[in-house]
Amino acid sequence: MVTYVEAQSRSKRAPGVIPLHGEEGFAGMRRAGQMTARALDMLTQHVRPGVTTGELDRLAFEFGRDHGAIPATLFYRGYRHSICTSINHVVCHGIPGERVLREGDIVNIDLTYVVDGWHGDSSRMYGVGEIPRKAERLIHIAYECLEKGIEAAVPGNTTGDIGAAIQSHAESQRTAVVRNFVGHGLGRLFHDEPNIMHFGTPGAGPELKPGMIFTIEPMINLGRPHVKVLSDGWTAVTRDRSLSAQCEHSIGITETGNEVFTTSPAGLFNLTSPDTK
Repeated sequence: MVTYVEAQSRSKRAPGVIPLHGEEGFAGMRRAGQMTARALDMLTQHVRPGVTTGELDRLAFEFGRDHGAIPATLFYRGYRHSICTSINHVVCHGIPGERVLREGDIVNIDLTYVVDGWHGDSSRMYGVGEIPRKAERLIHIAYECLEKGIEAAVPGNTTGDIGAAIQSHAESQRTAVVRNFVGHGLGRLFHDEPNIMHFGTPGAGPELKPGMIFTIEPMINLGRPHVKVLSDGWTAVTRDRSLSAQCEHSIGITETGNEVFTTSPAGLFNLTSPDTK
């Protein structure tokens, strides 16, 4: 049985209880989400051949510092960077460093800023220069999967409806959904209830109710769905070394549908016209 409560700190509620946020939470998430979206817009011009992933990390840190935002991943469980940079066959949690971006690479940048205690979590795909047609297609499918998931995220549906919508579209395009990583609740906590799987059965899982806030962040592989985590304990890669693409928004369930908190102010990551560059 699923239990829902008005949002409060996790220490005051049992595991598995889903918090429901009011207007204060939605207002906080708008501020945090838009700060993250602005930073991801800013990084667009810097994703080009010859730039290192470490440089992108520095730019994200400085943008947050200059605008009163703290990167949530900085020192999170020992992680020492402001963003994750996942290139080509890296599925997620790629670590920034000396890796130089090359013509034809695709890279996911995952960023979460904390603004006034609220977490704005989003990731986008970027093409480095001219990218192969198969990479363009994969990125487009990943964005479509995110859109399908968000379309299913309405009151009265379930978390399983979100996953089923994503899985159905991905597999209809002969791509695969990664099972190992999921979306998650967030707000004043970085990771909260509920988990949002990107595959599943319609009607399964907790019912979606107004006030729920969570991420949808499908990872779509051009090959098989299987992944492995490298010895650094963070970097997840496709086992068959096929390309992988991920995109992510933070959303809240409203009385009539949902609100996306991390839409791009510059129109670079909006669902009606996803931009892969």
